[in-house]
Amino acid sequence: MERPLFHIVLLHPEIPNNTGNIGRTAAALGCRLHIIHPIGFQMDEKARRRAGLDYWHLVDCVEHASWEAFLLAETPARLWLFSARAAHPHFSGSFRRGDYLLFGKESSGVAPEIHAWVENTFGLDHALRIPMPATDGVRSLNLATTVAIAAYEGLRQVEAAL
Repeated sequence: MERPLFHIVLLHPEIPNNTGNIGRTAAALGCRLHIIHPIGFQMDEKARRRAGLDYWHLVDCVEHASWEAFLLAETPARLWLFSARAAHPHFSGSFRRGDYLLFGKESSGVAPEIHAWVENTFGLDHALRIPMPATDGVRSLNLATTVAIAAYEGLRQVEAAL
């Protein structure tokens, strides 16, 4: 099997509907979804059925007990952090097949120490934001929307490089 287009990494997601929507995007694009605990909802079969996630069997999903467990299990050669606090717009990233795309929890994003880890490991240019030119009263986009924007920009770049 060809390696995943991208690894979509959700750090402590809180809203099951967002995670379900992101799972659908991951399945549609051939991405692996990584969910890092703790999370704000149940992921068991009963909870998935109740949420209407009848396509979940198509999602290549790996759960990790913690950020530390994720780093022990995975060795990202390239990782991109998406954050409303980042300086660089998402289209300034140069995405390649197999990259890791990291997203924080809906209420507060990614903790400062993980921002620092990304910047120290991959450089300041690996922290990206989705531009919001008309930001009066809007502090961020929905997580599922952000993931879709980032993943499809990555797909555009990967396909353009073929």
